[in-house]
Amino acid sequence: MLLTVTTTRRPATDLGYLLVKHPDKVHSFDVPTGTAHVLFPDAAEDRCTAALLLDVDPQRLGAARGGRNQQPAPESFTLGQYVNDRPYAASSLLAGALAKVFRSALRGESKDRPELAGEAIPLEIHVPVLRCRGSAAALFEPLGWTVTATAIPLDDVDGEHPLAGDSPYVDLTLTGTLRLADALNHLYVLLPVLDDAKHYWVAPDEIDKLLRAGEGWLADHPEKVLITRRYLAHRRSLATSALERLDRTDPDSVDAPADTVADEEAELPVARRRPLAEQRRDAVLAALAESGATRVLDLGCGGGVLLAGLMADRRYTEIVGTDVSSRALDLAHRRLRLDRLPERQRGRVTLWQSALTYRDDRLRGYDAAVLMEVIEHLDPARLPALESSVFGHANPATVIVTTPNVEYNVLYEGLTGMRHSDHRFEWTRAEFQDWAERTAAGHGYEVAFRGVGDADAAKGAPTQMAIFTRGERA
Repeated sequence: MLLTVTTTRRPATDLGYLLVKHPDKVHSFDVPTGTAHVLFPDAAEDRCTAALLLDVDPQRLGAARGGRNQQPAPESFTLGQYVNDRPYAASSLLAGALAKVFRSALRGESKDRPELAGEAIPLEIHVPVLRCRGSAAALFEPLGWTVTATAIPLDDVDGEHPLAGDSPYVDLTLTGTLRLADALNHLYVLLPVLDDAKHYWVAPDEIDKLLRAGEGWLADHPEKVLITRRYLAHRRSLATSALERLDRTDPDSVDAPADTVADEEAELPVARRRPLAEQRRDAVLAALAESGATRVLDLGCGGGVLLAGLMADRRYTEIVGTDVSSRALDLAHRRLRLDRLPERQRGRVTLWQSALTYRDDRLRGYDAAVLMEVIEHLDPARLPALESSVFGHANPATVIVTTPNVEYNVLYEGLTGMRHSDHRFEWTRAEFQDWAERTAAGHGYEVAFRGVGDADAAKGAPTQMAIFTRGERA
C-alpha cells in the first residue's frame, strides 16, 4: 500500500529535513506486519515527493493478529484472514507504519529545521487505494483540506468483463496549506476511521494515542463522535471514556467528574453525563430567547459552537461571530459549512476578526452580545478596555457573560490550578458578582446571576453566568 506527500515550498527538498529522511536514499524499516520503505521519487528545488510504501507479509500479518485477545477480523468470510485487501488498500496498517517511520515529524520536531516544522506549507497527500466507508470530505474538509475522492470502478479496464458499479475503494487526494505534523496526525487517525477497521487488538492505550494525535483538532471536529467510535473499533466503553476526556481537554468543555464506566459486556447502554459545554450553550440560548433578541453578537466565538445553535433557531435574523484568532474563524466557517449553505441561510451569518479590547463600530446596534468563556482568557489589566468596548461602545440591550467558578475546581479529580493553561484568572462567585455589579453600574445596566451545570451545595455550579440588561437611562 502506498501514500505520498508532496510539497512545492522552495526549497522543496527541505521536506527531507521535516521527515528526517535523506531524499537521495531508500530507507527501510521492519514493522509488525511487514516492511515499510520511504523513498523520494521526486526531489527538486520546486517540488519534492516522499513516498511511504508498506509491503505487507500475509504470514506476519496473521501472526500479529493471532493470540487469545485477537481482534475480530474485518473480513466477513472464512478465509478472509488470508485472502483480503490488506496488502493493497490503505488502512490502520499504513497508519501504524506512518507512526513508526515518521515519529519525529508527527511530533512536529525537526532538529535541522525547527522553524520550518512550525510553518504551514503547501501539501498534497495522495492515497491511491483506500477502502472508504462514508465521506472522506466530511472528515478532512473541516481540517482545512480540499478533498478529491474518486471512486475506483469495478468494471474491467479492457471492457471485456464488465462488472456493475463502483468498488468500495477510492483514490484520495488531499491538498491544503498546513503544518506537516498536523497533516500526518490527520492521516494517522482518519485512515483507519475511513476504513472502519482496526487490524490489531484495540486496548485502552488506544485512547491515549487518539487524544495525542487529535490534539488541537479532534475536540472541535463536527464528526468527533463518529471518529472516536470508529478509531476505537466500536468498543463502547473505550469510546465513552475517550469522549469524556475530549470534553475535558476542550477549555470550554470541562465537565463534572465521570461516573464509573460500565463493563464492556453490559447489555444496557452506558449512561453518559451531559457535557458541561452543552449545558452552558443551552443556558446561553435560553437566556437569549428570554431577552427577545433577534440580532446577536457572539464575541470570542472560537470554533463556532454557539453560532451553530443560533443558526438552528430561525428567530435570529442576523448572527455575527467575532474572534481575534483567524484560525478560530476558519474552524467556525468549516463547522457551519457556510460555503455549502443556501444563500439565504448564509446571509444570516457573518464572521469578523476583531479584538474585544478595542472599539469596533461594526459591533454597535445589536440586540444582544454573548461572551461565553471569554473574559478569563484576558489579563485582568485588560478588563477595563473590554468593559469600555462592549458595554460602553457597542452597548447592546443585553449582554450575557459566562466564566468558570473557581470554587468548583476542587471537585475535579486530578485538577490542579486553573481549568486551562490559557486562563489568566478564574473567579469565585463573590468576585464575579462584584465585577459584574460594578460593570453594570458604570454603564447603565442591571444584572442577574445564574449557575450552569450540576451544582454542589457548598461550591455552587461549575459555570457562573451574568445577564446584563440595559436600563432605560442608558
